[in-house]
Formats: sequence, C-alpha cells, structure tokens
Amino acid sequence: MPPLSPDSLQLSLLQNPTHFLFFTGKGGVGKTSLSAAVAVRLADAGKRVLLVSTDAASNLDEMLGAPLSNSPVEIPGAPGLSMLNIDPDTAAEAYRQRVLAQLDADTAVEERETVREELSGACTTEIAAFDEFAALLAQEAELENSQAPRPYDHVVFDTAPTGHTLRLLSLPKAWTGFLAGNDRGVSCLGPHSGLKMQEARFKAALGVLTDPALTTVVLVTRPDPRPMREAARTAEELRGLGLGNQRLAINGVFHASGPDDPTADAIEAMGRQAMDHMPDALARLPRDEVPLRAFDTVGLAALRALLGDAPAPARLSSPRQPTLAAEPLDRMADELAAIGHGLVMVMGKGGVGKTTIAAALAVGLVRRGHNVHLTTTDPAAHVAEALDGGLPGLKVGRIDPKVETEAYIAKIMKRRGERLDAEGRALLLEDLQSPCTEEVAVFHAFSRVVNEARRGFVVLDTAPTGHSLLLMDATGAYHRQMTQQAKAGVKGGQIITPLMRLQDADITRVVIVTLPETTPVSQAAALQDDLRRAKIEPWAWVINKSVAATGTTDPLLQARLAGEQRQCERIAGGLARRTFVVPWMSEAPVGVPALDKMCGSHESKESRESKESKESHG
Repeated sequence: MPPLSPDSLQLSLLQNPTHFLFFTGKGGVGKTSLSAAVAVRLADAGKRVLLVSTDAASNLDEMLGAPLSNSPVEIPGAPGLSMLNIDPDTAAEAYRQRVLAQLDADTAVEERETVREELSGACTTEIAAFDEFAALLAQEAELENSQAPRPYDHVVFDTAPTGHTLRLLSLPKAWTGFLAGNDRGVSCLGPHSGLKMQEARFKAALGVLTDPALTTVVLVTRPDPRPMREAARTAEELRGLGLGNQRLAINGVFHASGPDDPTADAIEAMGRQAMDHMPDALARLPRDEVPLRAFDTVGLAALRALLGDAPAPARLSSPRQPTLAAEPLDRMADELAAIGHGLVMVMGKGGVGKTTIAAALAVGLVRRGHNVHLTTTDPAAHVAEALDGGLPGLKVGRIDPKVETEAYIAKIMKRRGERLDAEGRALLLEDLQSPCTEEVAVFHAFSRVVNEARRGFVVLDTAPTGHSLLLMDATGAYHRQMTQQAKAGVKGGQIITPLMRLQDADITRVVIVTLPETTPVSQAAALQDDLRRAKIEPWAWVINKSVAATGTTDPLLQARLAGEQRQCERIAGGLARRTFVVPWMSEAPVGVPALDKMCGSHESKESRESKESKESHG
C-alpha cells in the first residue's frame, strides 16, 4: 500500500492483509462502519475489493450510496470497490431453482412438489444465504487449484451480530458432517442424493475459513465490558471451529477534550477501565484502536475520515436541544402494568440496548405487582448478565438453540419412532441431525412463549434485527401452512397461530429500541416497515442513551449532539406513534437496583401523580 497521510490511523491489521477479512462482534460496535472504511482504504490503495454483507438488516446501501444487490455493484467515488449483499429471500428463490433443476427430467410431479414444499420454509432461507456465502469461499479454493487470476484482491465481510455470525461460520462444519455418507431422503438443502456438489463446496469453504494465510477474523468491540465479554466468547468459539487467525479492533475510543466536563470524564474513565481489564482472550490478540468521531459514518467522505484519511465532514447544523414529545420509561411500565398481561417484544438493531430495556421493563412490572417471564431469542443471550441477580416474581429464561434442538429431537423420536423398526428409527434420527432442525426447534419454543402471554406478562428480548426477521419468516411460513391445511379440511375447528397472536394488539406490544444515530434509526424504520408488512404494528419506540439531557460542554460530544437532534426530528416527523427516552448514564445499568431506577420507583402511578401535583402547587 502507498504511504498514508500523517493523520491516517496506522492499522496493523492492514500491514499484510489476508485475502478474506471477517469483521464480527456484538451489534452496535461499528462492524459495518469499520469494515466499509477498511474496504474503502484498500480500494483507494489500488486494490480490487469486494465488500460483502451477510446481515439480513444491512445498511451498507445507506452508508455507501449504492443499492444492495445479490450481485456485485460498483461503488461510485471508490474505484476498485464493489459491494454485494447476501439477501436471504433472493438467495432462497435462486437456491430453489437450482435444486429443482438438478432433478431428473422424468421425476414425477408429486416428487417435485415434495421437494418444492421442503424448500419453502424459513430454514431453507437461511441455508440459501449460507450457500451463497460458501460459494464465495469455495471459489477461492477453485482458483487456487487452477492458478487462475482472482477477480478481487480482498474480500471484506461485514457480518451479522455475533450470535448469527457464529451460526453462519459453524455451518460449513455442521453440513459437511451431516452430508458425509448421507445420500437418502430430503431436507431443506434438497434431495440428499443430488448434494455432492454442495458437499464439496462446504468442505472447500471450511478449508478456506481455517487457513490463516487466507482468512483473518477481526473482532470488533467498543471500550465497554459487555461487548468485550461477548467478543472474548466469540474468539474462543471461533478458535474451536478452527478460525485461529484473529485480531482485535476497539472502536469508539473516547478522550475528553478537558478535565471540567463530568459527562466526558465519566465516558473516558469507563472506556479506560474496560480496556485495562479486558478478558485474556482479547488481551493477547494484536489490536487496533479507532477513536470516537464527532460525525455519523454515512458516505464515503465520512468513512475515509473515520480512519483519518480525509478531513471530517462539515457539520450540518449547530447543536440545539431536541424537540421531541417523549416520555420516561417509567410511564411505559405504568401503562403496561395497568393492562395486566401480554407479550412485550423488545426489538431493534444490535447494540442499541434491547436487553437493558427489556430487563428494566420486566423489573418495573414485577415492582408493580405482576409475575413476569423475561426471556430471549438472542443466540448471544445476556438477560441474566443484565439482571446480575434474582427478584421474587421474575422468571428468567432463554430459548437456547442447543437445548431446544435436543428436546425437539427427543420428542419427535418418541412420537414417530415408536411406530418404526430399527432401520426406520435410524433414518429418522439421521434426518433430525440436519442443522436445519435447530431453526424448527427454536420456532416451536418461541411459539410456547407467545402462548404464555395470554395468562401473564412475557417480556421478550429478541435477537438483533436480521435474526429476528428470520424468526418472523418462520412464524409467517407456519401460519400459511396452518391456514392452507384448515382450508383443505386437514385441520378441524378454529386455528390460532403464533402470527395471529403477534398481530393482536390486545396481546402483543412491540417496542422498538434505537439510538439517536443515523444507522440505528434507519434500521429501526426498516424493521417497522417489515413488521407492518406482516400486519404487526409497533406500539412504541425507545430512544436509548440520549446525551442531550446531560448538559455536556465537551466539543466532540457537542458535535455529536447535532446528529442526535437530526435523528430526533426524523422520529418526531412521524416514524413513531409513541416515543420514550432513556438518558445516557455514567454507569452501565447492570443489576436489579440500577434497572429499578430506570423504570422509576415501585410506588403506584396514582401516588406519584399525587406527589407531583403537590410539588407543582407547593
């Protein structure tokens, strides 16, 4: 690479970059910004670069000013840089057509319909996206063997939040094991007898992932204990999968401009303490630090400025206090408590604080006299960490994919296996070992949780947006299947599916959590559109970690307030029907006492209003 400007960050990860660079980490740590900025720098240095998103809720289109596509799109203003988005729905349709084309010409219509039906579920959608991902990796092995020129010097992956990414990176190993010697039956991959091509592709993908000369995993975190702990767990799990070439990138490192601003001092101290006490799994990795910037990383100019390769974008407006009709979180807890029961689904982009908001609402409802089941669909579950203790009346659970899969397999083997001979049971168990069984098991567990809300409170901390949308796809697919069976007379009586409960505003209240920043607000708006297409109407938005109310005078934080103002104006302009605000806190709200404070005292709404009335007239 040519010499960088004096102001450019000297990133060690780019001194001798491998062909594949995977950026992963907890949602909200800046994976997309950092991966895009690295891709732009490589392209500016004359390299041919492909930037790939594996996130179903990607916002690279907004960041780079180019449409998302399942085929490479050149980025205007960045010669040599192309972008590709692995869109699950588009990939699923292409995958179905490829599998059906593999069937013999004389295949019976009934068999074709059986295969098509097997390929219609949400599991196939995930597998199809994975197949596109595996193809990119396998292509490298093919080019290596043929000594043909590579179309790109580097392929940079902007991955989905950690839990989903671990699932993606484990699939080559899982499917390779499942397909070995299994040439009977049908799964969400298609007929097993026609899958030797996929088996070779998955083996090649696994070989590329585990080759340190070809692949580097960049674990992105912020100077915050929780994303650092998740990054450490990810490092260990990926090492167990054979991905040992890892680096650490700490994004958003803040240094106060002076010693006289309590807010700025607290933010700097929290970051310094987190970095001084990071887990050993991270401390031993080569690392880069990227400072907190005063601007949103949207557009090529901002991405270049993120790494110091260009001047910071001009500020669009001076900071002023946001004018947004918003209420504190304790008001939401009051209203929910008055309803008496229901499902509260807390949703949003990774890293916006969904888990904290969900835990605070659960504690607030318990304090208001209700029994509550707080659970999560996030593969990287953190609700127990947020609570850091117990509370009478609060049941804490988790939809654990491994546990649910084992229980589901045992249930199916008992129900169907007792009518089969030994060979039949062996075949059934073989089919159930398919990795797609996990998606089915998780959906069934989710359905049980939804049904609980008819009798009491369930607060559901959902996975980051992309993973949650796949779960919504599974819910919709099941609803369509049940509806079709009812019309055909297969199912008698009235049916009530999980989707119908989610659509019922008397049972389900969806709370969308966002930060007052461009990307989280845009993704919250996109999530809301997706929910509305499924006829699920969000009940309220929560703006988390608002700095506006702190009164900070730090120049960098003041500059960021201008961006917060613009996002509050977007939300006030019609995005949210109801809005609640949680201010930035100098200490992370971990533990029941801290969560208790977020939803106010547990005194009744009436007594608080009476006290406020007396104070206003006193």
